[in-house]
Amino acid sequence: MGTPVFDVDYSRTLFPPTIWDWSFFENAGGSFVPTSVIERLTSYMTETQVQPGAVYPASARAADRMAEGHRLMAAMIGADDDEVTVSASTSINVYVLARALRPLWADGDEVIVAVQNHEANSGPWRRLAETGINVVEWPVDPETGALDTNVLQGLLTDRTRLVAFPHVSNILGAINDVTAITSMVHDAGALVCVDGVAYAPHRAVDVKAWNVDFYLFSFYKVFGPHMGCLYGKRQLLLEAKGQYHYFVGEDETALKLLPSGPQHEMISSLTGIADYFEALAAHHLDVPPNDFHARIKAVSALASGHEEKLADKFLDFISSKPNVRLIGPASSDSLVRAATFSFTVKDMPSAEVPSAMLADRVAISNGHFYAKRLVEAVGVKDAADGVVRVSMAHYTSMEDVDRLIRGLDRIL
Repeated sequence: MGTPVFDVDYSRTLFPPTIWDWSFFENAGGSFVPTSVIERLTSYMTETQVQPGAVYPASARAADRMAEGHRLMAAMIGADDDEVTVSASTSINVYVLARALRPLWADGDEVIVAVQNHEANSGPWRRLAETGINVVEWPVDPETGALDTNVLQGLLTDRTRLVAFPHVSNILGAINDVTAITSMVHDAGALVCVDGVAYAPHRAVDVKAWNVDFYLFSFYKVFGPHMGCLYGKRQLLLEAKGQYHYFVGEDETALKLLPSGPQHEMISSLTGIADYFEALAAHHLDVPPNDFHARIKAVSALASGHEEKLADKFLDFISSKPNVRLIGPASSDSLVRAATFSFTVKDMPSAEVPSAMLADRVAISNGHFYAKRLVEAVGVKDAADGVVRVSMAHYTSMEDVDRLIRGLDRIL
């Protein structure tokens, strides 16, 4: 029988039980992995750890398992199979994409890069300056870290070829309006590359509805293995220059941007992410939609409602501390932010806070979290010490937040 609210206790039964010994608030760095993913990985390596694609049974099964993992992950974000590249990480996906697009552009063309970006969606584009591309920064508000679309409008020119920005900042938790930004950029005749790594763990991804050109996220932050996913519109992938072996055709869009080659057992294990969401859908929805993408949306809506309650409780607490600077929206509204919070404490190094929470069995961390340019832009003087970051997921319980608050209250 379906439940109108997200059932946290049920979701936790789908993971190895020992992980719940600690209250885990490092989800923005990487989520826990459900048993279904572990079992899919183990099954592949136990039964089909051979070169896939040959005619003998184990090899044929290996190819089928890989194809199923690839297909389901494309369906999960509303894409077609041949519009998705599955590789080792988001960082390498952006690096390869930048190299693949550069031959299509002329010297003096421009790429706009948001300072709010994680470095994965920043560094590879900035390196194009070495090849004759002009790199233009889209700055942030120095107090809030927010991006202003009016500023972007002033940066767009007839030489702009692409704008790289995050869907959600992994520091601020702020949700950017991807549809509006994409429309503005398209009106200027340019493309967008959106980093969805900090968005995908919290909300359903719908690349077609948003009309994005390129969209990236990491499976290890959506309850899977340490891998990355790149979506690109089919026509754009056809135009991009292949980066794999010379005999891989330019029309082989799922492979041509994969210079490392496919990671067989890891791709197979991605089916376990689908297994996990299917279990959540069966538990929560009286009549699950027939379409897998629609089931993902329905479950994600319930999960985001739960995360908003967690965020509301934490925000009430942290906002009451006059010696704390919250960096990001002072709102728990699920339309405004994900449940990822960063803050600094007056006259206290950020590194002291995680260490002081060990006695409470609470896992948090500090640093710049690969968004060093953003941390510096909002005035954090020591980027290595950086901010304290607290990040939640749908399996985070209210009791976890209570434990977090008790520990922080003692410290602050």
